[in-house]
Amino acid sequence: MDAFRIIGEDRPARWLVTCDHASNRVPAEIAGGSLGIAAEDMARHIAFDPGAAGVAVTLGERLDAPVILSNFSRLVIDPNRGEDDPTLVMKLYDGTIIPGNRRADAVEIERRLDLLYRPYHAAYERLAARRPDTVIVAIHSFTPSLRGRPPRPWHVGVLHSYLDGRLSQALLARLKAEPDLCIGDNEPYDGHLPGDAIDRHALQSGRHNTLIEVRNDLIATEAEQVRWAERLAPILTEALAAV
Repeated sequence: MDAFRIIGEDRPARWLVTCDHASNRVPAEIAGGSLGIAAEDMARHIAFDPGAAGVAVTLGERLDAPVILSNFSRLVIDPNRGEDDPTLVMKLYDGTIIPGNRRADAVEIERRLDLLYRPYHAAYERLAARRPDTVIVAIHSFTPSLRGRPPRPWHVGVLHSYLDGRLSQALLARLKAEPDLCIGDNEPYDGHLPGDAIDRHALQSGRHNTLIEVRNDLIATEAEQVRWAERLAPILTEALAAV
């Protein structure tokens, strides 16, 4: 069972495109392949980042860069959390109880780490280390609103840590010049999360990095995913040239 997919490993660009929440797949080795929640919940943002994989794949093509995508649901184990993060395996998420995680004790979490999380991060680091000037761009998507919460107005959010916001600040400046976009600066989430994928593979190594969140209703179709990737590619190129 593969914990990840890599596309274009031999592409030469210094960019590395990542998608930590690319899939809502529950491997057969985990609770028999079902976490016990409805199909409509597995299609929601709680299980993966809808549309993000399509954006990441096309963005990698346009930047001539390799792409790594997770191949398991964030509900199984979240690769964008540190190993000691209490939200690594969620038992309740945006109003949905996750029965398959109810009895996920330390032994079970360690098993999932070995089966999925650690192989994904080993491959991620191998790609990041392929050249000394790697730039990581992480692609995510966010839901237009959480249950019982107000609508989120942003079309795109750029997440960054106070430890290194160089590329993200250049990207924000470029995106804010787009008259038709509402841009979130560390919205809808804060970009500093110790132990997450960017911290692990970029901040701790001094690599240029940024994390882009696209509202998932804007990338629901393949055509929309392609359009957004094609829009973001030159903007990212311009932002990198400015740092």
